[in-house]
Amino acid sequence: MQGNGNGAQLMKSRVARVNSEKSWDLFITKATNQGCPVVVHFTAAWCMPSVAMNHFFEELASTYQDILFLSVDVDEVKVVASKMEIKAMPTFILMKEGALVDKLVGANPQAIRKMINGFIHSVRLHKN
Repeated sequence: MQGNGNGAQLMKSRVARVNSEKSWDLFITKATNQGCPVVVHFTAAWCMPSVAMNHFFEELASTYQDILFLSVDVDEVKVVASKMEIKAMPTFILMKEGALVDKLVGANPQAIRKMINGFIHSVRLHKN
C-alpha cells in the first residue's frame, strides 16, 4: 500500500517552531489579537536537558489546547532569545497580550505544569 501521508496527521505537532524573528512577531501578534496565552520553550539542539523536554512540551500542548505553544532554538533565532533575555536552556516563558507573565529556567516538568495551571486559574478568576 502506498503511503499517502495520512499517518502524519496523527503525529502532527501542536508545538509551533519559530524559525525567524518575523515568524515570532506573527505568532505573538496573532495570539495577542485572539487573547490567547503563549508558552515558549527556548531550546538548543546541543543542550540535552532541553531536547529531553521536547516530548513533555508536546504533551502539554495537547493537554492545554487553548494555549499557543512555541519552540525557539536559541541558535537559530538569536534575536528573539536576546530580546526575551534568555540566558540558559531550557527556559520556559509564559506570555499574555505580548507581555512576559512568568519565566522558568531548567528542565522541571512539575514546575512548568504548575506555572501553567496557576496562570490558567488566575485567568479564570479574572473572567468571573
